[in-house]
Amino acid sequence: MPILNIFPRNTNYKFMRLRKIAIFFSISLFIISFISIFIQGLNFGIDFTGGVLIELRSKNEIINLTDLRGNLNKLNIGEVQLQTIGSDNDIAIRVQKDSGDDKQLDSIKKIKNALSNIEIEFRRTEYVGPKVGKELIRAGLIAILFSLLGILAYIWLRFEWHFALGAIIALIHDVFLTIGFFSIFQFEFNLATVAAVLTIAGYSINDTVVIYDRIRETLRKYKEAPFEEIINLSLNRTLSRTLMTSLTTLLALLALFIFGGNVISGFIIALIWGVIIGTYSSLYIASPALLILNVDQRRK
Repeated sequence: MPILNIFPRNTNYKFMRLRKIAIFFSISLFIISFISIFIQGLNFGIDFTGGVLIELRSKNEIINLTDLRGNLNKLNIGEVQLQTIGSDNDIAIRVQKDSGDDKQLDSIKKIKNALSNIEIEFRRTEYVGPKVGKELIRAGLIAILFSLLGILAYIWLRFEWHFALGAIIALIHDVFLTIGFFSIFQFEFNLATVAAVLTIAGYSINDTVVIYDRIRETLRKYKEAPFEEIINLSLNRTLSRTLMTSLTTLLALLALFIFGGNVISGFIIALIWGVIIGTYSSLYIASPALLILNVDQRRK
């Protein structure tokens, strides 16, 4: 059986019947995300907080984290955090930020000297100053803001302001819920995550533009049809393309998540969530927004 038959083209789902449930669901996620960001905040990575990050792998024996933490605390290099990554043989060591690059380099040397009697492989060593971390936070926020403004301008020029506003609502929905997702589960939020958020914005708006193009085309073809039915028809005609694109993207991301290692895991987690929430928002946020914004009355 051809794979395209998995998603039949001649569907007749009444998507808009569920729009109130979908909007309530999204508002609930917004509230949960806002509360989590306000109370827990984001688990900023070393890119933003500054400090030292060392990832190592034990070649022969499993390292006892309690003993290792005790040995590292004796070095007086600041607060030390330890965690396993992937397996018990892979360990990440984080040291709180300290003023001056010299102190951070000194912390790295002390840690390596303390571990010299253990047969290990140093897989990753990073250090970022607190000043650089603040600059990176500012640069990340500016990048997200200008990306959203650029996308808004593009949609406004391509369609009309109703469509542009609907697209930007869906875009803000996806970006905010992605950030909320990282806050709720306390995944590390770093520069790679910012890149993932911008990628999600591009993916989401691409899907929305395809659906909006079909809605506009159907509006011209069926001028007297109820607007809700026009949206349902347009969504059904783009459903096969939407699902196939999302499925193939998710398969690639799952392969990267399984075999890509811990270095890109945060980036991949953000993209997987973004593809799921972006597909959902194109169907149940961007499209119902046109009904709420009364595009049908403007047409008449």
